[in-house]
Amino acid sequence: MSVLDLNAQVPPAEAFAQSWVAAWNARDLAQILAHYREDFEICTPMIARVQGGNRPCLQGKAAIAAYWAAGLQKFPDLHFELQSVLRGVGSLAIHYLGVQGQPVTEVMWFDAAGLVYRAAVFYPEVSAERSS
Repeated sequence: MSVLDLNAQVPPAEAFAQSWVAAWNARDLAQILAHYREDFEICTPMIARVQGGNRPCLQGKAAIAAYWAAGLQKFPDLHFELQSVLRGVGSLAIHYLGVQGQPVTEVMWFDAAGLVYRAAVFYPEVSAERSS
C-alpha cells in the first residue's frame, strides 16, 4: 500500500481533529473507529510496549479496536487536549496532549473516501521510553 493516496479527500482539518478528540474523550470506540477504514494500519512505539513484543504496527479495525479498548480500560481518566492540527498532502497532523498530559503528534493519511488508511504516532523520546 502506498503511503500517499493521490485521490485523497482530506476533511477540513479543524473539524476532523475536533471530532476525533471528542470521540476519544467520550471513550466511544465505535465513534473513534468511524474515522478509519476497515484495513487501516497504525504504527506507534506504544504497541510494542503495551503488547510486550517488538511489532510497533497493527493493521485492521478488529486488531486495533482490541488494542484501543485495552488502552481505554487502562486509562479510565484518559483525556486528549487538542493543541494544533496541520494539513499536509493527503494527510493531517494532529498535535495533542494525551495520557498524563504527554505531548503527542499523530499523522493520518486519507483515502478517496475521506477515511484514514494509515496513521503514525509520535511521542517525545524520553516519554515514549517511560510509558506503559
